Amino acid sequence: MVTRTLVIIPTYDERESLPRQLEAVHAAAPEVDVLVVDDGSPDGTGDWAEEHARDDARVHVLRRTAKNGLGAAYLAGFAWGLDRGYDLLCEMDADGSHRGVDLPALLARASSADLVIGSRWVPGGEVVNWPRHRLLLSTGANTYVRLALGLGVHDATAGFRVYRASMLRRLELDDVESQGYCFQVDMAWRVVRAGGSVAEVPITFVEREAGDSKMSGAIIREALVKVTAWGLAHRVHQLAGLLPGRSRTAGSD
Repeated sequence: MVTRTLVIIPTYDERESLPRQLEAVHAAAPEVDVLVVDDGSPDGTGDWAEEHARDDARVHVLRRTAKNGLGAAYLAGFAWGLDRGYDLLCEMDADGSHRGVDLPALLARASSADLVIGSRWVPGGEVVNWPRHRLLLSTGANTYVRLALGLGVHDATAGFRVYRASMLRRLELDDVESQGYCFQVDMAWRVVRAGGSVAEVPITFVEREAGDSKMSGAIIREALVKVTAWGLAHRVHQLAGLLPGRSRTAGSD
Protein backbone atom coordinates (compact mmCIF):
# COMPACT_ATOMS: atom_id res chain seq x y z
CA MET A 1 0.00 0.00 0.00
CA VAL A 2 1.37 3.40 -1.02
CA THR A 3 1.79 5.95 1.76
CA ARG A 4 0.45 9.30 0.64
CA THR A 5 2.46 12.22 2.01
CA LEU A 6 1.60 15.90 2.04
CA VAL A 7 4.23 18.54 2.84
CA ILE A 8 2.57 21.73 4.09
CA ILE A 9 4.53 24.95 3.50
CA PRO A 10 3.02 28.17 4.91
CA THR A 11 4.08 31.34 3.09
CA TYR A 12 3.98 35.07 3.58
CA ASP A 13 6.24 37.07 1.29
CA GLU A 14 8.37 34.06 0.29
CA ARG A 15 8.40 34.66 -3.47
CA GLU A 16 12.19 34.52 -3.58
CA SER A 17 12.72 31.43 -1.44
CA LEU A 18 9.70 29.24 -2.27
CA PRO A 19 10.88 28.09 -5.74
CA ARG A 20 14.17 26.85 -4.28
CA GLN A 21 12.40 25.07 -1.44
CA LEU A 22 9.96 23.28 -3.74
CA GLU A 23 12.86 22.17 -5.92
CA ALA A 24 14.76 20.89 -2.87
CA VAL A 25 11.76 18.99 -1.49
CA HIS A 26 11.04 17.21 -4.76
CA ALA A 27 14.71 16.49 -5.43
CA ALA A 28 14.83 14.60 -2.11
CA ALA A 29 11.33 13.10 -2.16
CA PRO A 30 9.85 13.15 -5.68
CA GLU A 31 6.74 11.23 -4.63
CA VAL A 32 5.37 13.72 -2.06
CA ASP A 33 2.69 16.30 -2.70
CA VAL A 34 3.13 19.86 -1.46
CA LEU A 35 0.45 22.24 -0.23
CA VAL A 36 1.46 25.90 -0.21
CA VAL A 37 -0.70 27.79 2.30
CA ASP A 38 -0.35 31.46 1.41
CA ASP A 39 -1.67 34.18 3.71
CA GLY A 40 -2.24 36.86 1.11
CA SER A 41 1.43 37.63 0.42
CA PRO A 42 1.81 41.15 -0.99
CA ASP A 43 4.90 40.07 -2.94
CA GLY A 44 2.94 37.69 -5.19
CA THR A 45 4.00 34.40 -3.59
CA GLY A 46 0.49 32.98 -3.95
CA ASP A 47 0.27 33.96 -7.62
CA TRP A 48 3.61 32.33 -8.38
CA ALA A 49 2.60 29.18 -6.49
CA GLU A 50 -0.65 28.85 -8.43
CA GLU A 51 1.17 29.30 -11.73
CA HIS A 52 3.71 26.66 -10.72
CA ALA A 53 0.94 24.28 -9.60
CA ARG A 54 -0.58 24.38 -13.08
CA ASP A 55 2.60 22.78 -14.41
CA ASP A 56 3.25 20.38 -11.51
CA ALA A 57 0.40 18.16 -10.32
CA ARG A 58 2.27 17.47 -7.08
CA VAL A 59 1.87 21.09 -5.96
CA HIS A 60 -1.36 22.52 -4.58
CA VAL A 61 -2.18 25.98 -3.26
CA LEU A 62 -4.50 27.06 -0.46
CA ARG A 63 -4.93 30.83 -0.47
CA ARG A 64 -6.11 32.76 2.57
CA THR A 65 -7.01 36.43 2.61
CA ALA A 66 -5.14 37.56 5.73
CA LYS A 67 -1.99 36.87 7.71
CA ASN A 68 -3.53 34.86 10.54
CA GLY A 69 -0.39 33.23 11.88
CA LEU A 70 1.61 30.05 11.52
CA GLY A 71 -0.65 27.90 13.69
CA ALA A 72 -3.78 28.79 11.76
CA ALA A 73 -1.99 28.13 8.46
CA TYR A 74 -0.92 24.67 9.56
CA LEU A 75 -4.36 23.83 10.94
CA ALA A 76 -5.89 24.81 7.59
CA GLY A 77 -3.32 22.62 5.86
CA PHE A 78 -4.04 19.69 8.17
CA ALA A 79 -7.77 19.96 7.46
CA TRP A 80 -7.10 20.11 3.69
CA GLY A 81 -4.85 17.04 3.81
CA LEU A 82 -7.05 14.98 6.11
CA ASP A 83 -10.09 15.65 3.90
CA ARG A 84 -8.13 14.24 0.95
CA GLY A 85 -6.92 11.08 2.65
CA TYR A 86 -3.19 11.70 3.08
CA ASP A 87 -1.43 9.33 5.49
CA LEU A 88 1.43 11.59 6.57
CA LEU A 89 1.34 15.36 6.97
CA CYS A 90 4.63 17.22 7.18
CA GLU A 91 5.44 20.77 8.30
CA MET A 92 8.25 22.64 6.55
CA ASP A 93 9.31 26.27 6.30
CA ALA A 94 9.50 27.96 2.92
CA ASP A 95 12.78 29.74 3.55
CA GLY A 96 15.16 26.78 3.15
CA SER A 97 16.02 26.50 6.84
CA HIS A 98 14.42 23.04 6.73
CA ARG A 99 16.50 21.17 4.17
CA GLY A 100 14.80 18.93 1.65
CA VAL A 101 17.67 16.45 1.97
CA ASP A 102 16.62 15.73 5.57
CA LEU A 103 13.01 14.96 4.67
CA PRO A 104 13.40 11.25 3.73
CA ALA A 105 14.83 10.41 7.17
CA LEU A 106 11.81 11.95 8.90
CA LEU A 107 9.37 10.18 6.60
CA ALA A 108 11.11 6.83 7.18
CA ARG A 109 10.92 7.26 10.95
CA ALA A 110 7.18 7.95 10.71
CA SER A 111 6.62 4.24 10.11
CA SER A 112 7.07 3.72 13.86
CA ALA A 113 6.12 7.04 15.48
CA ASP A 114 3.00 9.22 15.56
CA LEU A 115 5.05 12.42 15.50
CA VAL A 116 8.57 12.75 14.12
CA ILE A 117 10.46 15.94 14.92
CA GLY A 118 13.45 17.14 12.93
CA SER A 119 15.59 18.05 15.91
CA ARG A 120 18.45 20.51 16.21
CA TRP A 121 19.25 19.52 19.78
CA VAL A 122 19.84 15.76 19.68
CA PRO A 123 23.20 14.13 18.83
CA GLY A 124 23.88 14.68 15.13
CA GLY A 125 21.68 17.78 14.93
CA GLU A 126 23.15 21.21 14.31
CA VAL A 127 22.39 24.82 13.47
CA VAL A 128 24.24 26.79 10.79
CA ASN A 129 24.68 30.58 10.78
CA TRP A 130 22.68 31.41 13.88
CA PRO A 131 23.80 34.30 16.10
CA ARG A 132 24.50 33.47 19.72
CA HIS A 133 21.30 35.09 21.01
CA ARG A 134 19.16 32.84 18.75
CA LEU A 135 21.00 29.76 20.00
CA LEU A 136 20.45 30.78 23.61
CA LEU A 137 16.79 31.58 22.96
CA SER A 138 16.07 28.19 21.36
CA THR A 139 18.01 26.03 23.81
CA GLY A 140 16.65 28.00 26.75
CA ALA A 141 13.07 27.73 25.50
CA ASN A 142 13.33 23.98 25.02
CA THR A 143 14.90 23.50 28.46
CA TYR A 144 12.04 25.50 29.97
CA VAL A 145 9.45 23.38 28.12
CA ARG A 146 11.00 20.16 29.41
CA LEU A 147 11.05 21.45 32.99
CA ALA A 148 7.58 23.01 32.91
CA LEU A 149 5.73 20.19 31.19
CA GLY A 150 7.92 17.18 31.86
CA LEU A 151 7.93 16.72 28.09
CA GLY A 152 10.67 14.31 27.08
CA VAL A 153 11.43 16.10 23.82
CA HIS A 154 14.68 17.95 23.13
CA ASP A 155 13.33 20.24 20.39
CA ALA A 156 9.65 20.84 21.11
CA THR A 157 9.74 24.23 19.34
CA ALA A 158 10.98 22.73 16.06
CA GLY A 159 8.86 23.40 13.00
CA PHE A 160 10.14 20.58 10.77
CA ARG A 161 8.03 17.56 11.63
CA VAL A 162 5.81 14.75 10.37
CA TYR A 163 2.46 13.66 11.83
CA ARG A 164 0.58 10.50 11.14
CA ALA A 165 -2.90 11.39 9.93
CA SER A 166 -4.34 8.82 12.34
CA MET A 167 -2.87 10.79 15.26
CA LEU A 168 -4.10 14.17 14.01
CA ARG A 169 -7.62 12.75 13.80
CA ARG A 170 -7.43 11.84 17.49
CA LEU A 171 -6.57 15.37 18.57
CA GLU A 172 -9.01 18.19 19.32
CA LEU A 173 -7.64 20.54 16.68
CA ASP A 174 -10.62 22.90 16.71
CA ASP A 175 -9.55 24.41 20.04
CA VAL A 176 -5.88 25.00 19.11
CA GLU A 177 -5.23 28.74 19.15
CA SER A 178 -1.44 28.83 19.62
CA GLN A 179 0.98 30.41 17.16
CA GLY A 180 4.70 30.24 16.41
CA TYR A 181 6.90 28.46 18.93
CA CYS A 182 3.86 27.92 21.10
CA PHE A 183 1.95 26.10 18.37
CA GLN A 184 4.73 23.56 17.98
CA VAL A 185 4.94 22.95 21.73
CA ASP A 186 1.15 22.76 21.98
CA MET A 187 0.93 20.12 19.25
CA ALA A 188 3.73 17.96 20.68
CA TRP A 189 2.11 18.21 24.13
CA ARG A 190 -1.26 17.14 22.69
CA VAL A 191 0.30 14.13 20.98
CA VAL A 192 1.94 13.00 24.22
CA ARG A 193 -1.22 13.49 26.27
CA ALA A 194 -3.16 11.48 23.68
CA GLY A 195 -0.78 8.56 24.23
CA GLY A 196 1.08 9.05 20.95
CA SER A 197 4.73 8.24 20.35
CA VAL A 198 7.26 10.96 19.53
CA ALA A 199 10.62 10.41 17.81
CA GLU A 200 13.39 12.91 17.10
CA VAL A 201 15.60 12.72 14.04
CA PRO A 202 18.73 14.91 13.85
CA ILE A 203 18.70 17.60 11.18
CA THR A 204 20.88 20.49 10.08
CA PHE A 205 18.98 23.75 10.45
CA VAL A 206 20.25 26.50 8.14
CA GLU A 207 19.46 30.16 8.78
CA ARG A 208 17.43 31.66 5.95
CA GLU A 209 19.33 33.39 3.15
CA ALA A 210 16.45 35.45 1.77
CA GLY A 211 13.50 37.32 3.23
CA ASP A 212 12.80 38.32 6.81
CA SER A 213 12.36 36.18 9.89
CA LYS A 214 8.78 35.99 11.24
CA MET A 215 10.03 35.75 14.85
CA SER A 216 8.70 38.50 17.11
CA GLY A 217 8.49 39.48 20.74
CA ALA A 218 4.76 38.70 20.73
CA ILE A 219 5.43 35.11 19.64
CA ILE A 220 8.01 34.66 22.41
CA ARG A 221 5.69 36.16 25.04
CA GLU A 222 2.81 33.93 23.96
CA ALA A 223 4.98 30.84 24.33
CA LEU A 224 6.23 31.86 27.75
CA VAL A 225 2.78 32.66 29.11
CA LYS A 226 1.03 29.59 27.73
CA VAL A 227 3.76 27.08 28.55
CA THR A 228 3.87 28.42 32.11
CA ALA A 229 0.10 28.08 32.44
CA TRP A 230 0.13 24.55 31.01
CA GLY A 231 3.00 23.61 33.29
CA LEU A 232 1.24 24.87 36.41
CA ALA A 233 -1.96 23.04 35.47
CA HIS A 234 0.06 19.89 34.80
CA ARG A 235 1.79 20.05 38.18
CA VAL A 236 -1.50 20.69 40.01
CA HIS A 237 -2.99 17.65 38.29
CA GLN A 238 0.03 15.55 39.29
CA LEU A 239 -0.23 16.68 42.91
CA ALA A 240 -3.96 15.97 42.96
CA GLY A 241 -3.22 12.44 41.82
CA LEU A 242 -0.90 11.94 44.80
CA LEU A 243 -3.51 12.91 47.37
CA PRO A 244 -5.13 9.98 49.21
CA GLY A 245 -8.69 9.26 48.19
CA ARG A 246 -11.54 9.67 50.63
CA SER A 247 -11.97 6.50 52.61
CA ARG A 248 -15.70 6.90 52.92
CA THR A 249 -18.32 8.21 50.61
CA ALA A 250 -20.55 11.08 51.60
CA GLY A 251 -23.52 9.96 53.76
CA SER A 252 -21.80 6.78 54.99
CA ASP A 253 -21.74 7.96 58.64
